[in-house]
Amino acid sequence: MQATPTPHDAKLRLKPVLALLGPTASGKTAVALELAARYPVQIISVDSVMIYRDMNIGSAKPEAEVLAQFPHELVDICDPAETYSVSAFCRDALAAIERAEAAGKVPLLVGGTMMYFQALLDGISRLPSTDPAVRAEVLAEAVRLGWPALHAQLQSFDPQVAARVHPNDPQRIGRAVEVFRSTGRSLSQWQRAHPPISPLVGRAVHRFGLWPASRAHAREAMADRFDQMLAAGFVDEVAALRARGDLHPGMPAIRAVGYRQVWDYLDGTVDYDEMRQSAITATRQLAKRQVTWMRGQTLTQFYPTEERAALMSALGEIISNAELG
Repeated sequence: MQATPTPHDAKLRLKPVLALLGPTASGKTAVALELAARYPVQIISVDSVMIYRDMNIGSAKPEAEVLAQFPHELVDICDPAETYSVSAFCRDALAAIERAEAAGKVPLLVGGTMMYFQALLDGISRLPSTDPAVRAEVLAEAVRLGWPALHAQLQSFDPQVAARVHPNDPQRIGRAVEVFRSTGRSLSQWQRAHPPISPLVGRAVHRFGLWPASRAHAREAMADRFDQMLAAGFVDEVAALRARGDLHPGMPAIRAVGYRQVWDYLDGTVDYDEMRQSAITATRQLAKRQVTWMRGQTLTQFYPTEERAALMSALGEIISNAELG
């Protein structure tokens, strides 16, 4: 008698997509490069800083020689003056996945921008259009009162979204306030009324998380990595961006961890030691937020960094069993 197919069997017949998530300095890139050296995979970056050209050292972007040997999708696709939305990422990531599949490769999503991962893997809620006049009103109010004041307003009518948004994140605060003032409904209400649909429906998405070996080791690794960035010329990299004249700290690219702190140092508002410590602290805070988000992902298989061989084996098995082409 023929065995009844299981959900696992059905998943194996779908086109696989691998997702490797991890906090900063957890070794994700090294795992991805080792996989690319062994198997037919296409690395697709899920990193909100690596998208920018001329932002190499501070984003821990692989060297040009490595990118030439193992091409990465969604790296160096934007100028630092551009704003790159989550929806644009989903569009571009889906196109990159389709190109990989057409080339007979398994797409490998790698990075630590959890907002991008959430939108791509779980979908984005459909939101209403907003009145341009309301947008202008919100921006004018932000100039007058500051974004933290608007964040406080957001807390009063949408505490759920406010808890996820930094008080100095103008893009997300502005959007949430615009939606409420334009429609009378909070962003959370809209998201509940219009549940998201993942653009990857119909594919077998395998989620893997890479954990730091220990909290103390991770903290030390983050400090060491920032010191390596400084030694590699990170201050000069930011100075070159600053010298362009068309960039400022309010832009998403310059708000990135490390870049903002070095920019402040070049502005003369902090000294070198203060800049270094502030950047390391910001990096650790980012990693904490990344780990907190990952802990809520029940569909992810987690591996501590010392079990890298087991992670490689699990990923390799999926790739080897994939029906490519």
